Amino acid sequence: MTASTPSSPAVSAPVPAAPDDDRLPPPRFAFEAWTWKEIAHLLTNLPMALAGFVYVMTVVVVSSALTITVVGLPLLAMGLMGARLLGRFERNRARALLGVRVDEPSSLPLRRGPDGFLGRMWMAVKDPVAWRTALYDFIRLPWGVLTFVTVLTSLFVLWPVLPFVARALSNVDRAMVRGLLSPSDELERRIAELESDRGVVVDTAAADLRRIERDLHDGAQARLVNLAMGLGLAKEKLLEDPDAAAAMVEEAHGEVKLALQELRDLARGIHPAVLTDRGLDAALSSVASRCTVPVKVTADLPSRPAAAIEGIAYFTVSELLQNVSKHSGARSASVDVWRSRDRLLIQVRDDGRGGASLDGGSGMRGLSERLGAVDGLFVVDSPPGGPTTVTAELPWRDRGPDERPR
Repeated sequence: MTASTPSSPAVSAPVPAAPDDDRLPPPRFAFEAWTWKEIAHLLTNLPMALAGFVYVMTVVVVSSALTITVVGLPLLAMGLMGARLLGRFERNRARALLGVRVDEPSSLPLRRGPDGFLGRMWMAVKDPVAWRTALYDFIRLPWGVLTFVTVLTSLFVLWPVLPFVARALSNVDRAMVRGLLSPSDELERRIAELESDRGVVVDTAAADLRRIERDLHDGAQARLVNLAMGLGLAKEKLLEDPDAAAAMVEEAHGEVKLALQELRDLARGIHPAVLTDRGLDAALSSVASRCTVPVKVTADLPSRPAAAIEGIAYFTVSELLQNVSKHSGARSASVDVWRSRDRLLIQVRDDGRGGASLDGGSGMRGLSERLGAVDGLFVVDSPPGGPTTVTAELPWRDRGPDERPR
């Protein structure tokens, strides 16, 4: 009799599916790409921080020691301009390795600095962007040593936690870049814009003065000179030939009328009396009446803006209507002026051939620059074939007590 052993239940192991081929999966890095970029940034912190620290200390110490001489201040100004370049390099490095998107600070407006060379040099010395970059480079040396040693040690000792260490250290780097190398709110950018706008205003004022001088010299002044000569000749002929003298006086009287008309036109070009006395509505209606195209003027203003804003609005519409007369080929046009909160809006339309643009000539570009100089806007919508709509926007400022007509 043979003993039989109970048979154990059979366990069938799953059979793995046969691979399509014998190729191994492609090799993969242990960390993500951003982790390696952060590690690269942290390891390069030390050489960059060392170079920046040496540069800043050399500039500050040497230029401070030489401030008693004539070369100290220029050396400091040039050194701070170099610090700006270091800041630009650091922003690019942070953008490439840390993904930090930091806007470039506004460029230093040295070309229009006050008081010539000394003013431009002083502007460079007090540049906040350069001083923040210098502070960044000064405090980075101990941080660069810390990150270099920590990451290098973690590569061989703390490999499993290296991604977390790199991310924590990189976040500190990101905070320093954003805090010290980014533009300091909008104030710094507005300062640069105002410096540029001031140059536009100065150039525009100089051009207007030259135009007034030319108009006086070629117009009214020449007529007055001829008038004086004619009256002198008439005085000489008064006893000898009264009839000829009377004719010369009559001619001189005509010259006086023409000179007065030219002076009125010149005064209107500087600041028309109707604008001072009656405001934009009447002044724009006067301009529209001289346009070769029928113009409808609508002004919805509860009060009068400041005289300077009113003058810019008047001359803007005046020049736009001149363009309508000369270039548009329009059959009708309209001017709308109204106030929207703290802005004065102007819209000039015509049904002409269109095609106007800011690049088409100096007139439109000059208007855009003039409005931009007072924080205004100038938009041209003029497709080929028309119609053309030009919208101008100016800041609204109420008139002061001394600006009210008497």
